[in-house]
Amino acid sequence: MTTITVEAALAADHAATENLLDLTFGLTRSTKTSYRLREGNTAIAGLSLVTREAGLGLTGAISFWPLKIGTAGTDALLLGPLAVHPQRQNIGIGRALMRAGVDKAKALGHPLVILVGDEPYYARVGFKRVPDGQLEMPGPVDPDRLLYLELVEGALAEAHGLVLPPYRFAELSAAFAVPHGGKGHQQQAQAAQG
Repeated sequence: MTTITVEAALAADHAATENLLDLTFGLTRSTKTSYRLREGNTAIAGLSLVTREAGLGLTGAISFWPLKIGTAGTDALLLGPLAVHPQRQNIGIGRALMRAGVDKAKALGHPLVILVGDEPYYARVGFKRVPDGQLEMPGPVDPDRLLYLELVEGALAEAHGLVLPPYRFAELSAAFAVPHGGKGHQQQAQAAQG
């Protein structure tokens, strides 16, 4: 039986992680909708994890990213990408990375994790399919692949609507905020010009 040691990713691992992601998913990986949620976003400190092996370097990598969901701005995490070196797949590295990451996220008080992936694979650590129409991603996603894991019981019930990175949620919230005068910022700007 292989012992799998999961450890925190280091800043120096960035290039090796990108190479592992390219090797695992191909160069078109950044065209996927889940990448819209990572652009301009920063992975949660302490929740980027790796596995290593002499001769191969990084054999696995996972990260978790902050999200805001719906007009309420419900907090959640995006799991991914999860990558395992092609020469080390099917020996438990992916599950070890997910379990370690989910345990750390729960210990940090995060309530909910979502991802886009293969349900039979991710169900091994408890992920389930999001009910149709509950969450809207910022691009096309097969609804059968939109999955969630509650780290706090009932957390999914609080999450409805568009899933965004925190900076986009803040931008949109500010743009559509309704001050005491009853007009949003865009309406006020138009009134001031006209």
